[in-house]
Amino acid sequence: MQEIKKKYWLEKFDCFSVTGKDARIFLNGITTSNILNSENKVIKTCWLSPNGVLRALIEIIVLERNLEVIILAGNTHEIVNYFNQIIFPADDVLLSEPFLISRIQETDEYSSWRTYLPIFFKTEDKEFEIYKNKLNLLNPIDLKLWKINQAIPSLEMEINGKNNPLELGLKDLIDFNKGCYLGQETMSKIKNVSSLKQEIRIWKSFESNLNLDVEDKNIYINSAKDISVGKITSIFKSDSQIKGLVMIKRKYLEEGSYFFSEIFGKIIINKSVGSIFL
Repeated sequence: MQEIKKKYWLEKFDCFSVTGKDARIFLNGITTSNILNSENKVIKTCWLSPNGVLRALIEIIVLERNLEVIILAGNTHEIVNYFNQIIFPADDVLLSEPFLISRIQETDEYSSWRTYLPIFFKTEDKEFEIYKNKLNLLNPIDLKLWKINQAIPSLEMEINGKNNPLELGLKDLIDFNKGCYLGQETMSKIKNVSSLKQEIRIWKSFESNLNLDVEDKNIYINSAKDISVGKITSIFKSDSQIKGLVMIKRKYLEEGSYFFSEIFGKIIINKSVGSIFL
């Protein structure tokens, strides 16, 4: 029996270092995970607006002398500016200039992307090249498809100034027991009253004749367009399939898995293996 080769996600991301004795306290107050008490070497977390909207998906590498912040999805300039603005003169916190970091992790179709521990290389030296050349890397098209299947949010698509991390299936990146942080009040309120209005889903089209001239991103309950049940946020097209991500109103999720798009015709929706909801 032929062994199935593991596939890897390799991508470069913006990164900056946070140094100083107050670095952990500082990041704990503006991100959703528990930075103070975590024993993880890599912490996945979110940066929210004061009203709980997702602004960035972040990884924090915990090193001996500093923390490194990797922007998986978000506006690096906006993040660094905001972080710098809220450092008090008494805080022992210093942010470096952003730099690029190469991030590698194993992937599979059945486990969340958050299952595997990534490896990081700051410079593309000989060690990085030797390591990289041994791996079966996802090509750009397959990587984009895998990210869709994982429902990994993208800037200006799912991270659009409207969606919160609980709607985006990122519940495991929220620590509901830690102290105050940016957006905490909204997260607690949603959890305590279970008031999610929508959830992210993967959609797939079955149509071959697409109405590409139409700009209507809404998803409807039927072809008569009686009720709008959600809005498409991401689209992936290849020779063999058309699919993407959509935010579906929660009250219509029990109506069935088939809906209608004026552009893409009859579509099916499914949960992603990477999504965890309230």
